[in-house]
Amino acid sequence: MGALTTHILDTANGHPAANVGIRLYRIGDAREALRETRSNADGRCDAPLLDGDDFRPGTYELEFDVAEYFLATNTMTAKPPFLNTVILRFTIADNSHYHVPLLVSPWSYSTYRGS
Repeated sequence: MGALTTHILDTANGHPAANVGIRLYRIGDAREALRETRSNADGRCDAPLLDGDDFRPGTYELEFDVAEYFLATNTMTAKPPFLNTVILRFTIADNSHYHVPLLVSPWSYSTYRGS
């Protein structure tokens, strides 16, 4: 069975982003909240965001509270922050492992489908 995981890397400071608020939603006729968690010291979640019977094809959104993280770590940011909440919308098409990393600074971010 497949699973959905994530990993947050602070590219401004060169280390994993710990204690970032993360929310997962399924997008269909309505936006359905599925999970809320925080990243651990390694910038990952302690368990998959989706697995087992909860893991199924569809469109999803991950929200990352990056402004809160950068303010808490005293990383220079604009006031108000340029990036507040990063929202990634993506589609799960099959039953394989989906890893969605977020590489983020106070001014930019990127993502990709990892392994």
